[in-house]
Amino acid sequence: MIEVLLKTLPFFGLIGLGYGAARTRFFDEQATANLTKFVFYFALSAMLFRFSANLSLAEIFDAQLAGAYLFGTAAVYGVVMIVGFLRRLDVATAAIEAQVGAIGNTGFLGVPMLALLLGQQAIGPIILVLSIDLIVFSSLLVILITGSREGRSKLAMVKTVSMGLLKNPMIVSISLGLCVSASGVTLPEVANSFLTTLGNAATPGALFAIGASLATKSAERIEIAVWLSFAKLILHPLFVAIGVYYLFQVGDYPASVAISAAALPVAGNVFILAQHYGVAPQRVSAAILISTAVSILTVSWIIAAVTA
Repeated sequence: MIEVLLKTLPFFGLIGLGYGAARTRFFDEQATANLTKFVFYFALSAMLFRFSANLSLAEIFDAQLAGAYLFGTAAVYGVVMIVGFLRRLDVATAAIEAQVGAIGNTGFLGVPMLALLLGQQAIGPIILVLSIDLIVFSSLLVILITGSREGRSKLAMVKTVSMGLLKNPMIVSISLGLCVSASGVTLPEVANSFLTTLGNAATPGALFAIGASLATKSAERIEIAVWLSFAKLILHPLFVAIGVYYLFQVGDYPASVAISAAALPVAGNVFILAQHYGVAPQRVSAAILISTAVSILTVSWIIAAVTA
């Protein structure tokens, strides 16, 4: 584990650097928002487009891996929702908590970190995991929240989900890259070089932005945030492990990638959704803060365990 921890420390060091810069107000909230926008719409999109365009659909889509990851994520999603209902939460709040327990920071943290730690072969499974998170579970959250509120027709719900997917640059860049790959067109060297140069900014930019955004997070509702962090960091990879090893018999390498991705801390975009819908943003904020801090140890331990 120590060897893996030493490899992950530079990534979390960049997060810490961003946190310190924002905490001391050297990097203000507007600067953080602008950096996040650059990474989200340009650098990370370039990285995902290049990866997708240079991979075949067969290298990305693995039915057994998709089934196992869907099982593990749906299982933790269901557990967190049931616990929420036992606490007498409404559907919208229970759904937000379930999203916290099930959706990790795959885009900003997982893509750059796991590709370096586990090798370039991990890119296909990572893109598959990211696509499932964005298409299936982000859509499910929108359906649960809008469906639980009065005055929303089925047509309006479908439109909201569809527009959310179309406006997400990660979905768009992956889809466009796969279209290029399926067409048989090879990206010119100059285009690959441009995308590589722009995409290389994604790793330091995304990690710095994660840290800077954490500086604005509050640690309210600690007991709930601890439970949600436990669900994300421990239960999610555990359920995915059951799926890949016992239910779907996924190969060792893609299984290790899926479990490592499931071990990532809570995604920052869950907070954006919670703010957008006005549902429990404080507990989401606290869970992101706690899970990211604790994941320095848990992610290293889980990656070391699955790659042993």
